[in-house]
Amino acid sequence: MALIGFVYLRAPGSAVEIAKILSFTIIPVFLIGPLAGVYVDRWDRRRTMFICDFLRAALVAVIPLFLFYTRSLSVIYILIFLIFSIGRFFIPAKLSIIPDLVKKEYLLMANSLVNITGMIAAVLGFGIGGVLVEWLGAKGGFYLDALSFLVSGGLIFFIAIKATAKVRIGEFGQFGKEIVGVIGKSVFQEIKEGIIYFIKQKEIRFTASIMFLLWSALGAVYVVFIVFVQNTLHSATKDLGLLIMFLGSGLFLGSVIYGRFGHRLSHYKIIFLSLILSGIMLVVFAFTLQRYPYFLTAAALSLALGIVISPIMIASNTIIHNISESQMMGKIFSSMEMVMHLGFILFMFLSSILAERVYEGYILVIVGVVFGILGLLNLIYYRKMPWLN
Repeated sequence: MALIGFVYLRAPGSAVEIAKILSFTIIPVFLIGPLAGVYVDRWDRRRTMFICDFLRAALVAVIPLFLFYTRSLSVIYILIFLIFSIGRFFIPAKLSIIPDLVKKEYLLMANSLVNITGMIAAVLGFGIGGVLVEWLGAKGGFYLDALSFLVSGGLIFFIAIKATAKVRIGEFGQFGKEIVGVIGKSVFQEIKEGIIYFIKQKEIRFTASIMFLLWSALGAVYVVFIVFVQNTLHSATKDLGLLIMFLGSGLFLGSVIYGRFGHRLSHYKIIFLSLILSGIMLVVFAFTLQRYPYFLTAAALSLALGIVISPIMIASNTIIHNISESQMMGKIFSSMEMVMHLGFILFMFLSSILAERVYEGYILVIVGVVFGILGLLNLIYYRKMPWLN
């Protein structure tokens, strides 16, 4: 919200300017992601997470010192790049640590709870953040964000990891050889192993293609959605933040429902159904808000969109937890991050350039239609892919 508010002051209504500054949050996925995945599998995941949060708190607190006292944005781009480079270590560590905390039969519920807490953060962060940035300015938003990283790092510091199995005396020799072998491997060798593992696993490849589709759609509508809401409701960040709060509330409700009843359906089938419903809701959102540009209308539709889209990420993460080996999870989740953000950044720039020439609502409709059709086709041909059942 602080970055969006800042860009709005510099270039009101410009999708390209928003896309430009957001690109520096995504570039680290491709430059840092492969290395991060290797080291996350080598390091203690809990320690990696809280150190990342403390570092990000310091860097975010520095942003206001440059943002408002210099015309050049180069320093800001560098700081944003560094902050999100650190995040590339945090995210695979967070996703990989879940099997260390719960038994396998509780993975779906655990992923739902992780998603739920994320949605609570989105509700509070976007909703309150949007209002605060509108009232107090972007500077206060950055300081509050730095504080949130400090709190998060402190909470992660006190996470209790379940005890690992005891190693019998006779196994020490083999155990020591394995440690020496891991240490002796080069980083690039491990990256290569991760890529080969990623390619060989059919279910991981298929899940990656679904994530590419989802994040391509998100990239295509993200910037366009921001400008569409700003132009339709005539608000820089307040209404946008509140709408994302309602979207987060929908994601929260959807996560609760799916976490409670999701085990009754195939993970892939629920993903396809969510794709279809999400496409329909996106089309309805664009047409309805264009005709009835009222906040309450947009809020209700955002809530519904959040409910139908939430199972996709939960189901995808659970699939990876179920089929991946523990020592490969950091690399797999980093690879997934690269696939997702590749789709996001490509279609974000394409749609932002297109939005300079075409009405934003039309882009939302096109993405929704494509989303729904692809979900329907996958659902129809699902039975012809027995390895997914």
